[in-house]
Formats: sequence, C-alpha cells, structure tokens
Amino acid sequence: MKIAGMGSHQSARAQKDEWLTPPHVLKAMGHIDLDPCAPTVRPWSMAEEHFTIVEDGLSRPWRGFVYMNPPYGSATGRWLAKLAEHRNGIALIFARTETSDFVREVWGKADALLFLHGRLFFHHVDGRRASANGGAPSVLIAYGSEAVGRLYRCGLSGSFVQGWRNFQPEGLL
Repeated sequence: MKIAGMGSHQSARAQKDEWLTPPHVLKAMGHIDLDPCAPTVRPWSMAEEHFTIVEDGLSRPWRGFVYMNPPYGSATGRWLAKLAEHRNGIALIFARTETSDFVREVWGKADALLFLHGRLFFHHVDGRRASANGGAPSVLIAYGSEAVGRLYRCGLSGSFVQGWRNFQPEGLL
C-alpha cells in the first residue's frame, strides 16, 4: 500500500518551496556546521556552510553537525535517508507519521523525536514571518547521539520520544 508524501509548507496554495525555519528553532539547535537544504536567499545565516538548490546538497558530501528543513513532499524521504546515513544531525518536517517516508526514514532509522507543541510559523526568504502557521504539526528528528543530546536539551516546547520499537504485524500495511 503506497501512502502519500509528507505535504508541503503552508498549503498547496503557497506556490513556493522555500520557507525558513523560525529563528528560535535554529537558535535552540546550537552551532550548525551544515545546512544542506538552505534557501538561495536568506536574511540570516543558518549554518557555517550552506548548500542551496544550486549546489545540490543531496549529491554532495556532508560534514559535521547537520540541520535541515528539507523540501517537503516527494523528495523529503531522500533527504531524511541521507541524514540517517550521515548519523549526525536534526531535520525539521511535518509530523506526518503515517506516510511511507516517515515510517521508513523516521520510525525505522531515527534515534529520537521532538514533537513540537503548537504549529510553527515559518518565515519567507526575506525574513518576514508567514501570516499563517504551517498548517500541520512539526517534528524535529535526531539521527546520532550528538543530535539526540541536542534535541533533549534544546528547550523547545514539545514531547520528546526515544526508544520506540517498530513492528509490522502481518496484514496491517
């Protein structure tokens, strides 16, 4: 059974792919070595190094601690798979826990989750806060022990989850 993708920021009416992580979330992550999904235009630095769509962060090697707010939709799973392989970083996505990408790349590979309380207001690439919230709950996903520690200590309001067990009884999916 194929389950739909994770959705996009704001809504289908948003008509753009680049939305910035709210500054308070970035600050809570601490020092970030690499943002492999950085927008081409950004009013503030998100990491020591940025890869934009021009540099194609999926095809480049990653280094250090990675934070990413990947493109939402059909590509999200590929970004999460690369972060899971890198084993040192945090991703911010919508908490679409039933999607095949979430089941495979998050439930199947992540080390901890922080389901954020309330809905985030993302920012436009000029720095303005969006007038509406993202339209869905968000989750921060940790891959690797450093990321788990950062997520646990970040101070953002949410429900921290670690140590779940994945199982698939026959016939459910």
